Amino acid sequence: QSQLVESGGGLVQPGGSLRLSCAASGFTLDYYAIGWFRQAPGKEREGVSCISSSGDSTNYGDSVKGRFTISRDNAKNTVYLQMNSLQPEDTAVYYCAIPKYSGSCYAYTLNAADFGSWGQGTQVTVSS
Repeated sequence: QSQLVESGGGLVQPGGSLRLSCAASGFTLDYYAIGWFRQAPGKEREGVSCISSSGDSTNYGDSVKGRFTISRDNAKNTVYLQMNSLQPEDTAVYYCAIPKYSGSCYAYTLNAADFGSWGQGTQVTVSS
């Protein structure tokens, strides 16, 4: 089956770093833009970042700008999210997804409703 698989989550102390991976299983990512979202208990799914298929354009949510970096290695069929200076408010399940529309990745605010083919998510917990 074709799907996205997230990995790399775990427990980290405030100020620490973590790198998440989004890998494609059963298909090639090279012409898909990919978005990262997160969802904490009781909250809506929040847009974190998005990257164009070639990697030449990126988009970040205001809450992570300057701390998180999205990148991709199409040869490895993988998109990454490097998370630095992590804080407790970053605690959430992190998901990757494929945009439904050509402009979904570049919206002023990333909207989960504009994405699909969601992975299963990976838990990130930031706690001392």
